[in-house]
Amino acid sequence: MQRRDFLAGLPLAALPLPARAQAWPARPITFISPLAAGSSVDIMTRMMAEHFTGQLGQPVVVENRPSANGNLAMGQVARGTPDGYTLITMGQTGVAFNPHIYPSLPFDPLKDFTYVTRMVAVSNALIVRAESPFRSVADIVAAAKANPGKLTYSSGGVGSTHHVSSAMFGQMAGLELVHVPYRGAPQGILAAQTGEVDFAFYNISTLLQGIRSGTLRALAVTSATRSAFLPDVPTMQESGIAGYEMATWFGFAVTAGTPAPIVNRLYDCAKNMMADRAAVARVTAQGFDTVSLLTPAEMIPLVRAEYERWGPILRAAGARLE
Repeated sequence: MQRRDFLAGLPLAALPLPARAQAWPARPITFISPLAAGSSVDIMTRMMAEHFTGQLGQPVVVENRPSANGNLAMGQVARGTPDGYTLITMGQTGVAFNPHIYPSLPFDPLKDFTYVTRMVAVSNALIVRAESPFRSVADIVAAAKANPGKLTYSSGGVGSTHHVSSAMFGQMAGLELVHVPYRGAPQGILAAQTGEVDFAFYNISTLLQGIRSGTLRALAVTSATRSAFLPDVPTMQESGIAGYEMATWFGFAVTAGTPAPIVNRLYDCAKNMMADRAAVARVTAQGFDTVSLLTPAEMIPLVRAEYERWGPILRAAGARLE
């Protein structure tokens, strides 16, 4: 019997890793979104899954596992089988925020994953409900200083970019604010829209519909320069919060130890997607900024640098669970 025929007769799990990599993918792939449906992470995960399905010839199915700001899902992938059948969307929240916020994690961001690439970036916007008396960042600062501990802001969970953006704002402006965490970004945005909280920061990609429809008012963006999606909205720095900058990136990863041929094929899927003009148009229409892709080898230095950068900022902002 020729070796090829012999391998074809074996269950995939019984094959050695090199043979498994050659046969991959032989069944559907799960793409985990570690945050809630409707969040920026979820939106990007679904676009990647759709595009990768066409390239790989197997269904890439999105599964939402929102719990503990993504920690549960990341822990499950970290302990998973390194066979390329489980992907997970990753970004600053998981690799740079959570390790400094939670006293213990079910994963090591530097050891337990192989990061395939970075796909997109997104900034946040400071928003209030359409009927809010706040017309500027200065209005919020004045109200918060006049009423310490009274103004509230929502987030999609402790340690999310929404939470960190607001905590940084309070720390840098010398404000005493009240954090009201929700189960996910959609619920937190609704709270800001209905007036359950006074203001909030969320990813621009999740706010564009509300801003354009007039149910939300954007007062500032968190990027260093104005957003192409909201060109008439000033930055936080322009609004008087010197040195304020918050932008996040999303990429995806697999379990550490996944064979290099599988990782490289996934990287090729990402490259092909971001070289597809129609796919890029869809991505940017959702409020994401395109960025230069990084190779798997370039991702660990990025993750390490992000981890080291955000530790002091989060400690200064008091964003930690005990």
